[in-house]
Amino acid sequence: MLYHLFQFLDNQYDLAGAGLFQFSTFRAIVAFILSMSMATLIGKRIIFRLRRMQIGEDVRDLGLHGQIEKKGTPTMGGVIIIAAILIPTLLLAQLNNVYIWLIIFAVVSMGGIGFLDDYIKVFKKDKEGLKGRFKIIAQVSLGIVVGAVLYFHDNVRVKDFERIYYYKVSENGKIEWNKPVKAEAYKKNSGQEVEVFKDGFFLTHDTRSFKTNVPFLKDNLLDYSLLLKPFTNDFLKWGWLVFIPIVIFIITAVSNAANLTDGIDGLATGTSAIIMLTLGLFAFVSGNIVLADYLNILYIPLSGEILVACAAIVGACVGFLWYNAYPASVFMGDTGSLMLGGVIATIAIIIRKELLIPVLCGIFLAENLSVVLQVSYFKYTKKKFGEGRRIFKMAPLHHHYQKLGYHESKIVTRFWIVSIMLAVLAIITLKVR
Repeated sequence: MLYHLFQFLDNQYDLAGAGLFQFSTFRAIVAFILSMSMATLIGKRIIFRLRRMQIGEDVRDLGLHGQIEKKGTPTMGGVIIIAAILIPTLLLAQLNNVYIWLIIFAVVSMGGIGFLDDYIKVFKKDKEGLKGRFKIIAQVSLGIVVGAVLYFHDNVRVKDFERIYYYKVSENGKIEWNKPVKAEAYKKNSGQEVEVFKDGFFLTHDTRSFKTNVPFLKDNLLDYSLLLKPFTNDFLKWGWLVFIPIVIFIITAVSNAANLTDGIDGLATGTSAIIMLTLGLFAFVSGNIVLADYLNILYIPLSGEILVACAAIVGACVGFLWYNAYPASVFMGDTGSLMLGGVIATIAIIIRKELLIPVLCGIFLAENLSVVLQVSYFKYTKKKFGEGRRIFKMAPLHHHYQKLGYHESKIVTRFWIVSIMLAVLAIITLKVR
């Protein structure tokens, strides 16, 4: 809202300082400060209300240190994060940007289904919460919406680069570079839409696309529609049949993995903040024509605006961490964890960095794999030997280290360090080909 207001004031009245709101970097800084302040300030009041309503965590006896102290700690604190994301985003982002609305939809839909799950656990006294199939339906629905919008919406485009030079060869065989032809002349002669770089080069090939960036490879583009090539010659037309299921799988996997990670104070909150900070950087370079060309990644027009939403999410997580750090005054519950996982996956898919998720979200992946391996191995050994055996002392992985005697604050800090290292590695992939 403020973006459009100050744009109007700048155009109509040349208001001093109004032009600052045209820069996504400035609005991202303001969004971070505002969301962090909101989460910190309103968090205390919300926690007080949750306590008065006796919305406390009913901790199961898993034989872990500190569980007795945590019994009765307010849950559903994810509403603090959601409020601190939505309000700054609506105030500071461009509201005519399709990507911003996709992110808002992901926050509201996954936050809503998580809230319903927590509500059933707390008020209906049903420890199982919402039936798993309803969570899956919500995640699949989000995946369908994100996948369909990213292909069928008119404002979603992916642009490939082509640097246009005009040169001549002199009599001695040397190449003498001429100045690039004017954009108007090139457009008239080629019939292609062009945009001008700062240094005078041109951009072509503005299309709908199923392409994505592949980390560590020089020729780093993968087109999902090619998976249909063995079955039809019109694979480009039907590529959405592959793309949308992939989007559904990624959103479901990351959302559930974030939910599993939310098991000890501050772990999911801090890890999500690190991941979102990295995705904000990726969104910025993907939406900048010069940086995207330099880094040899897909240029995605309008995606730079995602930086504002990412900053709001990081600020909300940092502000919530004020109360969620050990010993936690409030838990985010499924209201927060399902939402954060869904939003992380959505943003990664929008900026075509979903193949970096195993690296960037390595903590989530490890937590998820530990559960899958534990359950699979237990069932296998029970069938083969008559008794179930375990790989880990307890799953998810953070409980394994608790069983080994590590204090949960040490576990969280070390997991954060690993998450930072993985984020740095993800950023390095922009140049390591």
